[in-house]
Amino acid sequence: MISRADRRAAGKALREKVSRRSHAGWKAHTNRPDPIDLLIESSQGRMPKLVPIRYGRMMQNPFAFYRGAAAIMASDLARTPATKIRVQACGDCHLMNFGGFATPERHLAFDINDFDDTLPAPWEWDVKRLAASLVIAGRHNGFRRADAREVAERSVRSYRQHMAEYAQYHVLQRWYELDTETPLAETNRKGWQKKLTKAFAKARAARTTVEIDFPKLAHIRGGRIAIKDNPPLVFHRSALKERAFDYLVKEAFRRYRATLSDDRQVLLDSFEMQDVAAKVVGVGSVGIRCAILLMMADENDPLFLQVKEARASVLEPHAGKSRYTNHGERVVAGQRLMQAGSDLFLGWTEVRGRHFYLCQLRDAKIAPVPEVLDPPAMGRYAEWCGWALARAHAKSGGVATISGYLGASARFDEAVARFGVEYADQNERDHQALLKAVRAGRVDVYRE
Repeated sequence: MISRADRRAAGKALREKVSRRSHAGWKAHTNRPDPIDLLIESSQGRMPKLVPIRYGRMMQNPFAFYRGAAAIMASDLARTPATKIRVQACGDCHLMNFGGFATPERHLAFDINDFDDTLPAPWEWDVKRLAASLVIAGRHNGFRRADAREVAERSVRSYRQHMAEYAQYHVLQRWYELDTETPLAETNRKGWQKKLTKAFAKARAARTTVEIDFPKLAHIRGGRIAIKDNPPLVFHRSALKERAFDYLVKEAFRRYRATLSDDRQVLLDSFEMQDVAAKVVGVGSVGIRCAILLMMADENDPLFLQVKEARASVLEPHAGKSRYTNHGERVVAGQRLMQAGSDLFLGWTEVRGRHFYLCQLRDAKIAPVPEVLDPPAMGRYAEWCGWALARAHAKSGGVATISGYLGASARFDEAVARFGVEYADQNERDHQALLKAVRAGRVDVYRE
């Protein structure tokens, strides 16, 4: 048995092979793949009529581009220094993939909320993608260069400090206590960000997901309750002109039920499927098969489920294949491992060789709005993200070794912040490459 002290010492010794300062900066390799080629490649297998929406969203600004460019950065990160310590990584760790949601115990948690690309991989990759996203978002808000860098550095510092704290926990303590030790819990205790805390509390106490979504997403059509069309973002099969779509979703649902535990199956059986509609989601996910299921237990007792296609992680070419043959199962397993508390209806399925996972469409989810944050507020948000990422990584092991490597100084924080600044420059160049490809007719776009 290797003691905690020995693991910390082993992490510290890794600095001789991969110094903390070696993570600083970014310079593209001479044989770096063309970013537009990677985007086009990542669009293969998506619904062709929706792919132009993806490019249209990405071309809006460098921050929107970054959200859809996970495959590009995965290729770049694979060439950066790493300690070879692997964790269950998010794979697409940017600031918009964090947020508030209700756990099954109805606690309000702040955590990672997107796991489409989760895979065991070097822990540094998530930290660097998060830091770069904060620099890019800061620039989008008009921050001074120094302020944008400071925001990124605060996220890395928070990650390092909380990883040191979790390294002192017993293993069971990490699993038992991390469900309640979240940034929002601390905010409630210490009174930070009072307006935000009040908004979260109001959402939890006064408004349920059903009350928010049901009148907004459903209406009476032909004498029955149905999902409202909002083309090209929400639409039924006839608008899609794919006869197989409805079958795929319903067959996926039948097989999905078998992946739930017995008690969750009983809960699910309380509802009947009423309607199915296709849905366009996010930026990077546009074109991937996604649908909303409207389930009803009574005329005023709905449940909205989301069915989303799961494809190979963008990390797979660089970190190795998943041990799960079904990518939906990969997503579910990774989410359960990394999150403080996962959705009651989380499950997976396969139909005609396509992999899917299902979950509630929303469960008291509150997404960040980075455009309204000034440098101090975004800095605090960055610390929340770093904390949540440390908690997620801590659950999959290697905590003491990572903490030993990071140490108590700010060397790693400063290095990754510098990487974030220089990679933000690269992201701007890649965004310009997309605009050039659009002008040249290399890719088609749909401007919403």
